[in-house]
Amino acid sequence: METEAQNLALLSDRYEFTMAAAYFKNKMLAPATFSLFIREYPENRGYFVSAGLERVLHFLEEFHFNQEDLDYLNQDGDFSDDFLHHLSGMRFTGDVHAIPEGRLFFKDEPVLEVTAPIIEGQLVETFVINAINLQVSLATKASRCVQAAQGRRLVDFSLRRAQGTDAGLQLGRASFIGGFAGTSNLLAGKVYGVPTSGTMAHSFVTSFSEEIDAFHAFAETFPDNTVLLIDTYDTIQGAHKAVEVGKKMAEKGHQLRGVRLDSGDMAELSKDVRKIFDDAGLKDVKIFASGGFDEFKITDVLERGAEIDAFGVGTKMGVSADAPYTDIAYKLVQYEDRPVLKLSSGKKTLVAPKQVFRKRENGRLSGDWIALREEKIEGADALMKPVMREGKRLGDKEELAEIRERLSDEINRLDERYRRLKDPAEYPVDLGPELEKLQKEVIHEVKEKELGES
Repeated sequence: METEAQNLALLSDRYEFTMAAAYFKNKMLAPATFSLFIREYPENRGYFVSAGLERVLHFLEEFHFNQEDLDYLNQDGDFSDDFLHHLSGMRFTGDVHAIPEGRLFFKDEPVLEVTAPIIEGQLVETFVINAINLQVSLATKASRCVQAAQGRRLVDFSLRRAQGTDAGLQLGRASFIGGFAGTSNLLAGKVYGVPTSGTMAHSFVTSFSEEIDAFHAFAETFPDNTVLLIDTYDTIQGAHKAVEVGKKMAEKGHQLRGVRLDSGDMAELSKDVRKIFDDAGLKDVKIFASGGFDEFKITDVLERGAEIDAFGVGTKMGVSADAPYTDIAYKLVQYEDRPVLKLSSGKKTLVAPKQVFRKRENGRLSGDWIALREEKIEGADALMKPVMREGKRLGDKEELAEIRERLSDEINRLDERYRRLKDPAEYPVDLGPELEKLQKEVIHEVKEKELGES
């Protein structure tokens, strides 16, 4: 991928560097805390899945500027030699607190906070937003598809229509966190250890003079993993031919694993195909379906009695089609020891370094509190963990299977009214009393100083 061949320190908006240069000129080098959160839910969303942290930590560990980067910044003469020299030796030396991947979080809750010298914290903003926004969107969408499938196996088929090669790789990871069984993406399998899956395309079938010849050829090549695509010409006729192939395989001691439907009325066709295989004594053959699926289409076909055992979920999941972005923000909340905030209409922020607390009742998630970092909420668990100190990762890299299991547990503990696919209720999130008090004090101070209000 193009970005993998590049140092990513300049994968940033220019204004991050103009601000950094102004901080430098004004000798503003003190520690600052930036908070990353999502302001509002997209339509029909009631939760978010924490994902993308691993990529952020890797970026921060590798953060530096090479000579080629510095030469590029020097081209237009806007940045002083002293500032560029400062960048030449820069590494990320800050601390990161974050909600671990695979945990649920809700609007306004900080999923990640960076505390670092203000120039460092400012320069990493764009990458951090980009990495978290993408994987949160995709993992959340994937988890909704998993809920809709009600225990049926899902495979990510979305690479070819992903928004670029990098996004395609990330969604292989994010969909697995969300609960998918695997991906068609071989590179995601290699890089992240995600199980890979794939059968055949219509081009394979049409390359043979007869459909059944294609089926026999594939079965002979993969006798222990044969899934036949049966809708190239006519799904029902394709099913009958698959029965013939399945019986031939059984004579040789092998078993037809399944068939795939990729077009037509999936609910009705799956019922017809199921009957054809059952009547032929091939009751163990699985029916796999692909073609425009997401949580809404999966729900629809299952409500209509579809006999589908597994789904290939592609484009709509891979671009999170109904909610392709989040209203994510990375805002300064403290500089040195001074808590700061925005009062902009619709974009107000919460002051100071924070913690998120979560209570459970009878094993169910019952409510969250956004509180000051040092605050305590009795009977609640602190979600944000220290994951980097002085630019060094704390602890080992987590296994994806562990992250995936954590999410499964959280989803199962979230009441259905908060996770339903349409019009979910809003999960309760309150402010801790100490944060609420400080917030009011800082708002009063800002209004008095900046707006002349007493």
